[in-house]
Amino acid sequence: TTLSCQAICVLKLFPDLNYLPPHEAVGMPSLSPTMTEGNIARWVKKEGDKVSPGEVLCEVETDKATVEMECMEEGYLAKIVCGDGTKEIKVGEIIAITVEEEGDIEKFKDYKASSSAAAPAESKPQSEPVEPKEEKKEVSKAPEPTATKTEESSQSGDRLFSSPVARKLAEDNNVPLSSLKGTGPDGRILKADIEDYLSKGSKKEAAAAPGLGYVDLPNTQIRKVTANRLLQSKQTIPHYYLTVDSRVDKLIKLRSELNPMQDASGGKKISINDLVIKAAALALRKVPACNSSWMNDFIRQYHNVNINVAVQTEHGLFVPVVRDADKKGLATIADEVKQLASRAKDNSLKPEDYEGGTFTVSNLGGPFGIKQFCAIVNPPQSAILAIGSAEKRVIPGAAEGQYEIGSFMSATLSCDHRVIDGAMGAEWLKAFKGYLEDPTTMLL
Repeated sequence: TTLSCQAICVLKLFPDLNYLPPHEAVGMPSLSPTMTEGNIARWVKKEGDKVSPGEVLCEVETDKATVEMECMEEGYLAKIVCGDGTKEIKVGEIIAITVEEEGDIEKFKDYKASSSAAAPAESKPQSEPVEPKEEKKEVSKAPEPTATKTEESSQSGDRLFSSPVARKLAEDNNVPLSSLKGTGPDGRILKADIEDYLSKGSKKEAAAAPGLGYVDLPNTQIRKVTANRLLQSKQTIPHYYLTVDSRVDKLIKLRSELNPMQDASGGKKISINDLVIKAAALALRKVPACNSSWMNDFIRQYHNVNINVAVQTEHGLFVPVVRDADKKGLATIADEVKQLASRAKDNSLKPEDYEGGTFTVSNLGGPFGIKQFCAIVNPPQSAILAIGSAEKRVIPGAAEGQYEIGSFMSATLSCDHRVIDGAMGAEWLKAFKGYLEDPTTMLL
């Protein structure tokens, strides 16, 4: 059959149209409500592997945690477009190609998402990933007295190929391109190569300040999202702060009485923070107006009391949630908090582990000895409780000239004034303090 001139032109411009069989473009999924981009932590499946619905394809680092991405359809993993360690992939961008027939895998061996190849009619429309789609640019052939930061030549004199984003990142961080080996097509240096170099802790000399050494540490996805949310919270939520000191001698005594029973039953030890979480949950049940969110046209008051607990890890700040904390016993709360904290430190929390919280508790007193601090509200919540350390104080006794020593703990409630008025916040703190100072009432 004779091809028309127009068809011949199309095949020359888009050669892949000639032999790419029907395939499925796998995009970066949205694994949390706030996720806009993600990183590929590692691929569990390899190119050529058979995949079935429910099997784990890869691990994706979202804005909150590392989450397993499951396969949706049966087939074969023909091509991994974004390999292990690829960062800042926008939601919806292609990360892999799957096919139905095993014999079609070989046809994707040289498939490059950076090309302008159009998908055949049987496949779904696809967009190219961010990094590979940038045009290849060469370093100028003209010799220069000294190479620029973005166009350094190798010792062999060969030209270096790098993407514009990679060159800009290298320039901003004083990374010599000649010291890197590109992982892109034809050895092109990609943004991921620069980030990998920086992640290894390579130290760079500051050009503007001779003799000043420093290291640039790449931000994890969760740290960037946390930064954006805290900035938005501080700029858009009218914060105010209320602080009370509670005498916690009875609380400490109750804990010392409960833990031997926990040890005997094989349960987790109850911490002061577990008691604080229970007291906060019961106070929210008593003053439900503080268990609410600002929704612009209305205030949403929640029936469930779900307490987020701030956990600091080397990956960033996580806030896993203890659901229905007002209805759970201290032993259950203690067990859940320790499990969630362990998974946060392992970076293995799932979206359901941190979504749906209505109130947050942040404790810097027990772990770090901080006396008192003011936390930033965690939107869309309208309050967060900051717990300081317990300290002994000398206080007046029952008779004149008599003194006694008591343990006091500082608690500061940060409030969204659009939802919680001053008197309402004070009422909640009064209820919270009551539970701390007479903790047996929490057991009723």
